[in-house]
Amino acid sequence: MSGLAARFRALWDEIAPVGRDEGSGGYLRYALTGPELRLREWFRAQADRRGMPVTDDGNGNLFARWGDPEAGDAVLTGSHFDSVPHGGAYDGPLGIVSAFLAVDELRAAGVAPTRPVVVGAFVEEEGARFGVPCLGSRLLAGEIAVERAAGLRDAGGVSFAEALGARPAGARPELLGGFAAFVELHVEQGRAMVDAGAPVGVASAIWPHGRWRFEFTGEGNHAGTTRMADRRDPMLTYAFTVLAANKEARLRGAHATVGRVAVEPNATNAIPSRVTGWLDARAAEPETLTGLVDAVRAKAAERARRDGTELALTEESATPLVSFDGGLADRLATLLDAPVLPTGAGHDAGVLAAHLPTAMLFVRNPTGVSHSPAESASDADCAAGVTALARVLEELACRR
Repeated sequence: MSGLAARFRALWDEIAPVGRDEGSGGYLRYALTGPELRLREWFRAQADRRGMPVTDDGNGNLFARWGDPEAGDAVLTGSHFDSVPHGGAYDGPLGIVSAFLAVDELRAAGVAPTRPVVVGAFVEEEGARFGVPCLGSRLLAGEIAVERAAGLRDAGGVSFAEALGARPAGARPELLGGFAAFVELHVEQGRAMVDAGAPVGVASAIWPHGRWRFEFTGEGNHAGTTRMADRRDPMLTYAFTVLAANKEARLRGAHATVGRVAVEPNATNAIPSRVTGWLDARAAEPETLTGLVDAVRAKAAERARRDGTELALTEESATPLVSFDGGLADRLATLLDAPVLPTGAGHDAGVLAAHLPTAMLFVRNPTGVSHSPAESASDADCAAGVTALARVLEELACRR
């Protein structure tokens, strides 16, 4: 194991046990809950160890600065700590651990920043607790109303404002305007780099994507005494909609997933009165995504009429096609001699790309699996990611 790979492993092992579920092997690091708060304290300790002052933007996002605290044109890097339920270890934290190690590498080489380097940890990127992905970066960029964000509630009824301990600050143009670029390192969520035989890649674009809540309402009744002909069962409408989403996505070369459902009253011997399902839809082109959601909506509405149920559809979040700064992506791909590839996964980089030059680096994932305990990356590839990020930060922040 190389020296850098060993240093990566040592730092990684400090956070690896935090929030890990012994049963599944996955992680339960919901935003602003105990495990994620422990990681935020770890972030502050790492920054303090390196003499990097930490600020909180009032939205739950943390920033540790290396360089002149008054200087602008800073280069931002980092990612997030929170996970999806029983998610993998690398999605998010890899970008933060790698950022601190990249700073260490530059310092060890005697390289000093001519513009500040800022390591960021964004809150609620996955949207697993409060339902809106990239909530922290959306607030920072002013892409979600403070009132809406403050009132978002988790499954236990706790609001985002309550979890944060204050009303979120919302847009911070003076802070965002102090960044000249953002580079997010992330584990690859697919197999493209395995097939390419490359440990590190550069992102070209993020597919447009969003989340839609389908609420099907019917008539709750007894499972044993209600004739089949008399039923107004929203579960049937829901089940048909899941199959319709799958079919429509396949026909369009898009992605559709219904991975979350809530049933009322959720009793084995009761016909449901309400079924709520959440559709995650993604496509390479905006028109394809719109066509997919419209087709699923139409089929669900037609089935609801046949089942005697009612449908309410709510868009919870939508992210347009994100094409990363072409000049920056090409520059980094040339610098690193790395492949360029698109991704169907959303990231804070996708939000910030509308406000400042933004790029993403991917580290190879040999399983190609993400949002699952099977997600992985070798220490050698993670070290290669640190080296690549250090080269990028040297190029962007240590030269004029």
